[in-house]
This record gives sequence, structure tokens and C-alpha cells, in this order.
Amino acid sequence: MRLRKALGAAVGAVGATAVANRVLQSRPDEFEPFLAGTQRTYRWRGFDVAYTEAGDPEDPDLVLLHGINAAGSSHEFHTVFEALAEDYHVVAPDLPGFGHSDRPPLLYSASLLTTFVRDFLADEAENPTVVASSLTAAYAAEAAREVDVAELILVCPTDTSMGNRNVWLRSLLRAPVVGQAIFNLIGSRASIRHFHDDHGYYDMANLSDEVVDYEWQSAHQPGARFAPASFVSGFLDPEGDLGETLSSLDVPVTLVWGEDADITPLSRGRDLADEADATLVVFSDSLLLPHVEHPEEFVDVVRGETVRVRVENDD
Repeated sequence: MRLRKALGAAVGAVGATAVANRVLQSRPDEFEPFLAGTQRTYRWRGFDVAYTEAGDPEDPDLVLLHGINAAGSSHEFHTVFEALAEDYHVVAPDLPGFGHSDRPPLLYSASLLTTFVRDFLADEAENPTVVASSLTAAYAAEAAREVDVAELILVCPTDTSMGNRNVWLRSLLRAPVVGQAIFNLIGSRASIRHFHDDHGYYDMANLSDEVVDYEWQSAHQPGARFAPASFVSGFLDPEGDLGETLSSLDVPVTLVWGEDADITPLSRGRDLADEADATLVVFSDSLLLPHVEHPEEFVDVVRGETVRVRVENDD
């Protein structure tokens, strides 16, 4: 009798979780692109990859590649996108599995995303300046071995995120009921604010409700959990060493770092700059998102004007 009650309770809990998941999936309003510009689609290996384009096509190409997180997308560049479009032909894709791009239930990997970055740069830009954030910076660096780029500007780049690969964790997050419920917690507004408060924003006054709402909507789109499941289980970490990759490139490299970043501390930036003979630009009062919190200064860096920020190894 007790076993029957226990089984009944378990079945009821699973059923309630499934209903809650369906409600959350149905609640987001119409999911509109965050960046102001022309919305386009790049067809790649069965994916419809969404990207936003702005600026004069005759200007130099600038490609913006967002970082990886549960609600990652090109919206990361919302504070600098329009200003950069005054001088560049700017293209900002949502990586496969994120944002407005297709999110099929694949086993996402670093090699998949690196190949996408390589192909996108080859097909949709000509000798571009590439701005890439966090883990995506490693994909951009690897792609630059095969595709012509004018310059790499990498924001708090890293080649490691979650440590060793964990098949069990990836499988759990991909599970249809329990995994969706866990991801709904990860993608809750409270969790989004907590992450930004801990690691993203130096000053939480710079995080708007509009951005939080957009990230919440993004995290509650169909298929939203599959790419992040690979991320949090370590499968989006590339095989190669970032320092060695950058050192092998005959391309100018600028590293942009938040002075107070903790996940990827400034000490790592100094080591990487020394190893790769790269320019290191340091933003005070900043964590992982100096380009978001200090947009005017970041635009100056992209334009090659760094007078308002600290350049630690400028010759």
C-alpha cells in the first residue's frame, strides 16, 4: 500500500512537472530580435542561422560573436551595435542552438561551433574584424587559422568553462521532463539576475529589465536547453590551447578584460597576452561584460582609439 502511494506520488510529481514545463514554454510573448537592423538568415548544414546586419556594406566588415550561456545570443552587443554600424558593416549572428537560430536536439560540440564560425566568416564577411566573447573567442581564434581576418578583438576569452566533460549531466539536462524543469530553473529571471550579479555586471544598475525579459524569453524557446546542456557539461570546451592557437596566428590580437572578472581573472589575461604577444586592454569597474557596461570606451577600442582605457602592454 505504501509502495503504491509512493509510486502514485512520483507519477503525480512528474505529471505536475510536465504540465509546468508546458505552461512555461507557452508563456513567452512573441520572441522578437533584440538588435535594430536588417534580419537575415544564413543556411548552414541544415540550420537556419539568424543574424542581424547594419551599416554600409561598403564599409569594412565587422562580425560580432556572442558568448555561451543559457540565454546567449547576439543581444549581448546591444549597447554597441548601432555605434559600431556608423563605421563598419556589422554582422551579428546567433550561434546554432541559441537565440533566433534553429535549436534542434543535437549533441552540440566545440567542433560544431568552431566549424560554424569558420564557415560564417568565409561566406558572410570579407577579411573582417572579429569581436568574440568568452568561450566563443576560442572558436574565432581557431577559425582564423583557415579564414582571412583583419583583427581579433576577444573579450575575456577562455578555452575552458566547466572542467571535465560529464556525459551524465548532459543526459540529465537533455531529458524531456526533468531536464526541462532543471533548465527552466536555470533560465528563470531570478537565476539570470543572480548570474549577472555574481559574474556579469560590475554595476547591476546597468542591467535593464528589458534585457532580463529577453534572456528569459530566449531560455524558454523550444529546444533552448540542448546547446546549454553541452555547455554546462563541458562539451563546448575546445580541444586546443587558446594561447598556442593565438600564438600561431599572423593576425593582430587585442584582448579586452574586465579588471574585476572572476571566472576568467585578469591574471589569465596577462598570461595570455604575454604568450600570444597580444595587446591587453583593461576596463576598470567591470567583470565579464566590459563591452556592455562601458560601450563608448569599447567602441573606441574597436576603432583603434584606446585613450580612455588602460593598455597594459602597448609598445
